[in-house]
Amino acid sequence: MNPLSTPQNFKIGSHLSSSGGYLAMAKTAVEIGANVFQFFTRNPRGGAAKAINPDDIAAFLAFSKENNIGPILAHAPYTMNLCAAEERIRNFALDIFMDDLHRMEYTPGQLYNLHPGSHVGQGVEKGIEWIVKALDTAMTKEQTTFVLLETMAGKGTEIGRSFEELNTIIQAAACKERLGVCLDTCHIHDAGYDIVNDLEGVLEEFDKVVGIDRLKAIHINDSKNPLGSHKDRHETIGDGHLGLDTLRKVINHPWLKDLPFYLETPNELPGYAKEIALLKTERTGT
Repeated sequence: MNPLSTPQNFKIGSHLSSSGGYLAMAKTAVEIGANVFQFFTRNPRGGAAKAINPDDIAAFLAFSKENNIGPILAHAPYTMNLCAAEERIRNFALDIFMDDLHRMEYTPGQLYNLHPGSHVGQGVEKGIEWIVKALDTAMTKEQTTFVLLETMAGKGTEIGRSFEELNTIIQAAACKERLGVCLDTCHIHDAGYDIVNDLEGVLEEFDKVVGIDRLKAIHINDSKNPLGSHKDRHETIGDGHLGLDTLRKVINHPWLKDLPFYLETPNELPGYAKEIALLKTERTGT
């Protein structure tokens, strides 16, 4: 198989730098054999976002249509803590969230991923209350963007370490028709969900608690840590505690195989190209 070709219906890509703009990211995706990609909306540690360039957006949309690229997944900065204990930090996070959702409408119908947040000693219930309030403030019925809550490893006071916590947020939100989940294979393993020995059981639990229809994207990562470590350290594909056999099952599972997969492994572009080519060879039935 040509490593730059993509098996039919297999949506696979990686995290890319947004420094060169949208068109540059799309061209880089094609160069590494990807047909989807993820990017930070701004510096991952926070701060102002680059101004939208309408010409760049128009060129990107045309290039993406021609090369069948998408959906793209915008990732919120790590500093966006919607349930922080300090009001100043919550307000800063909400401003970023609202600005990001406004910017997302320049590329309609895409995905926006966020870490639910850390309650910083307030307790899960209070943290979820703040998250829901932020979602209800920022999201609108008119938006085309799907907002995804990421499954978390559970380090510190992170919210989203269990399917139940994610479902509680979704069910309490007024805007649930535009809410979904991004499942991170490293994170759920580190949170204690044994996808190595019981992928089927874990997915059935997700379906029972959240609903498989809420699952809109996959972060396909190996893990440096053993099951239930709550540490969140990604590893390159096949070199961690998940292993290639498990990740092969993930990309080929009937409930998952049509979703977009985004690599967040510790790599530069040549490493991503290698992993994309590897996963293509492990894809069956396409």
